[in-house]
Amino acid sequence: MVLQNLINLKGISGDENGVRKFIIKESKKYLKNIKVDHMGNIIAIKPGKKPAVMFMAHMDEIGLMISSISKKGWLSVSPIGGIDPYILLGQKIYIEGKRGKKIGGIVTTPNILDSADLEKNLKMDDLFVYTGLTKKEILNLGVDVGSYASFSESSDYCHLNEGDIIAGKALDDRIGCFILLELMKNIKTESEVIFVFTVQEEVGLYGAKASVFNLNPDYAIAIDVTPHNEFDESIMLRNGPVLTIKDAEMLAHRLLVDEIKKAAKKAKVKIQLEVSESGTTDATSVFAAKGGIPSAVFGVAVGNLHTPVGIASRRDIKEAIKVLQVFLKDPPKKEY
Repeated sequence: MVLQNLINLKGISGDENGVRKFIIKESKKYLKNIKVDHMGNIIAIKPGKKPAVMFMAHMDEIGLMISSISKKGWLSVSPIGGIDPYILLGQKIYIEGKRGKKIGGIVTTPNILDSADLEKNLKMDDLFVYTGLTKKEILNLGVDVGSYASFSESSDYCHLNEGDIIAGKALDDRIGCFILLELMKNIKTESEVIFVFTVQEEVGLYGAKASVFNLNPDYAIAIDVTPHNEFDESIMLRNGPVLTIKDAEMLAHRLLVDEIKKAAKKAKVKIQLEVSESGTTDATSVFAAKGGIPSAVFGVAVGNLHTPVGIASRRDIKEAIKVLQVFLKDPPKKEY
């Protein structure tokens, strides 16, 4: 139920307040030392001895922001996070107006609306949201330039055919937030553990960058998701959690890579290893900070990443939690 609630909450980058309130409420069940920094990151600390381990998961999700309103009432949109314009066509979205009123709309283009002729090289500038309302009606409902637009309730959490696969919006990275809450619930370690739920990851890893200034972890692990890769079957759903050794912006610290592998072996969990030239995580904002913090990335595969509805395996999530619990029982104490 916690995962379902997390996924269904609205929390586009810069507008994470609903997610933040929920996570604070859940965190207070397990920890007392909880604060929110000036950026809006949640920092929850379980006191203990060295080494101190920091886990990060971002609260924000991709979405849209209204960039202009034409005289006809057409709403132009700007992407928040990486979104392919083609996946937006035909999507139903809603914009929050005043006093909680929602304005529904459909993402389309002038060509499709008039003649069903799709451009071959679709750009975000070619899209707009059609609401059927005039500009005056839209403004009177409290929607203006800068208003956030979210995917509709049809993107909410569900089980596919009541099986292992879940689907919904914001799996990136509410899955990571859920994993952190589960670690809090069943924490068994003498080490200090720092849980950081970050903001604005999707637009520049800004929350993680700000959070680490006031923290002194010995190790940092970003708990995030990575794309399912059907092309060469290198990263697959239901094939175990994923340990990222390299992404587009960072190399994971070898000590942490080795220790997470050992934890997986002890936990009898098969893990997948990822080497990628695309994407990155909050770990990129941390590994070179404060003279260097050994960092790694661990999580699960997600299909349809950065679309209105992603898919993931509940078994992969449970196994990721199991590996991290084993890792925390005896974090590495080696010199590096």
